[in-house]
Formats: sequence, C-alpha cells, structure tokens
Amino acid sequence: MAERSSWDQYFMDIAKQVATRATCDRKHVGALLVRDRTILSTGYNGSIRGLPHCDDVGHMMENDHCVATVHAEANAIIQAAKNGVRIDGATIYTTASPCWPCFKLIANSGCVRIVFGEFYRDPRIFEFAGKLGIELVAHPKAPGPDRAA
Repeated sequence: MAERSSWDQYFMDIAKQVATRATCDRKHVGALLVRDRTILSTGYNGSIRGLPHCDDVGHMMENDHCVATVHAEANAIIQAAKNGVRIDGATIYTTASPCWPCFKLIANSGCVRIVFGEFYRDPRIFEFAGKLGIELVAHPKAPGPDRAA
C-alpha cells in the first residue's frame, strides 16, 4: 500500500496540475489558496481575460520577462475576490516562489503561509516574510537563493 501524502504534498500536487493550464509557455506556474484543508481558489499564469494567449500570439517582453500575463498567485487572489471568498489566514501553495509584486499581494491579502516549489528570482521575500510573520516553506527541498539550481 502506498504511503499517504502529507497535506503539503497533496496541495502542492494540485498546484502542479493547476500549472498545466498556464498560457505563457515561458513559465508554467500554478497557485492554490487553502484554509482549514479546504481549497478556496486556484490560479495560473495567463493573459489578461479577453486577450489572446502568449502561446498563440507571442510574448510582450520587458527586461527579459514576459509582462503580458497575470501571475498565478495574483490570479488565485483575484478569483477568490471575484467569488466573495475570504482568504485571510490562508496558505498559498505555488509551484514557484512568488515574485516581489506577488509577494506584496499575498502579504496584504492576509495569507499567513506560503509553500513554494522552485525558487524564482527574488530573495527579498525571505527577509520580508520574516518581518511580517508569514511562514515561508520551501517544499520539499526547493533551492533557495543561497542554493539556487
């Protein structure tokens, strides 16, 4: 009989599945908001609603980044807001650590815990998560800024 997954593994596996819906082929990221072991909202990186996908029309590049998409974490927060779902006190599971703008959204949304897969770009999140009392968890042994892959 297979070993039962931990809750973090279970929700991270779902976030990985959510990432398969991403519409920017430069990076597929999925996010999942959870409170009390209940999924509140999901999001993936994709174009602004109603606009064509990067995968179909190409990328809008600035400083080597595609800026046409809304990031997965922001989309998860937006979907919760659109549907009137309170996310204060939630954990966000994301397949890549949040960029600085997404980290600020997560912090202001009231999330108390961030569980991430791979480390993505911005080490400031570690310092500011500590200052804000937000638990930041690399899952399971994701590279951090000091051990980047």
